[in-house]
Amino acid sequence: MTLSDAFDGYRYEDTDPRPIHRVVMPTILSVFKKLVAQNGGTPLSVFDIGCGNGYAANVLSNNGCVVSGVDLSAHGVAQAKAAFPHLDVRVGSAYDDLPVVFGTFDAVLSLEVVEHLYSPHKLANSAFGLLRPGGSVVVSTPYHGYWKNLAISLANKWDSHFDSLEEHQHIKFFSVATLTKLLIDAGFSNVVIRRVGRIPPLAESMIAVATR
Repeated sequence: MTLSDAFDGYRYEDTDPRPIHRVVMPTILSVFKKLVAQNGGTPLSVFDIGCGNGYAANVLSNNGCVVSGVDLSAHGVAQAKAAFPHLDVRVGSAYDDLPVVFGTFDAVLSLEVVEHLYSPHKLANSAFGLLRPGGSVVVSTPYHGYWKNLAISLANKWDSHFDSLEEHQHIKFFSVATLTKLLIDAGFSNVVIRRVGRIPPLAESMIAVATR
């Protein structure tokens, strides 16, 4: 069984935003509008690792970006292709040699993907290889930190938080420190992390922006 076969069960019924999009996309869009402005308003080439149903890629496409991407869910890619034919999206993953297939880009995006990977360094290294010198990577993942972890413990919610009996769930749990180290280990610099959703100590997710 290939990775694509394993994830083909992760299905998208439409190209509507997922709940996490409502949390992260305002900040993501703000970051990319700034990157487009820094590029003199010239369309920004972006690669989306884990593009899912294409929703986020299409939002960026409508805001000054030319977007390509991959996702392991063949069903998600089919949905994206049907709804957004202007996007170059294909079945694939961070484990593939993406720079050889797609070349290099001004920016790389990966939303809520790294926490699903057995080897998260593969994603960071792929993002680094996909970027031109001076390019930016933007990665989001659920936030974990002392106060949030304590709140989950006090509420006795770890079983539901981990959701261990469901397929395709999270297997890595990042803090600000570990997400920063992941990107630095891959060669990135100038790592800035913003927490989004709820108050910062209990943030739902965090968004890292770093430079190659």
